Amino acid sequence: MSEARTAAGKAPQRADARRNAGNVLEAAAAVFVTSGVEAPIREIAARAGVGTATIYRHYPTRADLILAVYRLQVEALAEAGPALLAGEPGPHRALVKWIDRFVDFVITKQGLASVLQSDEPCYDPLHTYFLERLGPVCTQLLDAAAAAGEIVPGQDAYELMRGVGSLCAGAGTAARYDARHLVKLLVNGLRRT
Repeated sequence: MSEARTAAGKAPQRADARRNAGNVLEAAAAVFVTSGVEAPIREIAARAGVGTATIYRHYPTRADLILAVYRLQVEALAEAGPALLAGEPGPHRALVKWIDRFVDFVITKQGLASVLQSDEPCYDPLHTYFLERLGPVCTQLLDAAAAAGEIVPGQDAYELMRGVGSLCAGAGTAARYDARHLVKLLVNGLRRT
């Protein structure tokens, strides 16, 4: 076996290959929002500035691409929580900003609802993955805000995330429905009076 192989038995990716894979995921995420998950691969390739063969080399099936986009975005959201806690002037402000990013995530995933609820078994673990990665982050933000006396203690992360998701379900259905405004009211309702 070549010394250039990693412990997993694969040759390490070149920097341009890693960059292309990242560009494909960003392009796919944007295209999925505007054109749905059934958008032509050539549309994603054009937006990423690569050929369709590059996409298929990294993501042999559409399901592989959808899973990779979803996981990338969950990881970014999971990493944002601690970063916001460290960088914002207070834990409630960090919570507000994280929930705003969570709203973006939930709204952009509405196009994936039919796929995620399909009979494809590859999508089954995504909900558990989502909860396992984001539940603790939301809990950390809630606990920090409660410890600082900024919100009422004892808030449940799952309930909050579920409530935000429910409010976002109506996004885009009516001109006068502003999910972001309703979520802001919900999060402000956690404040101590």
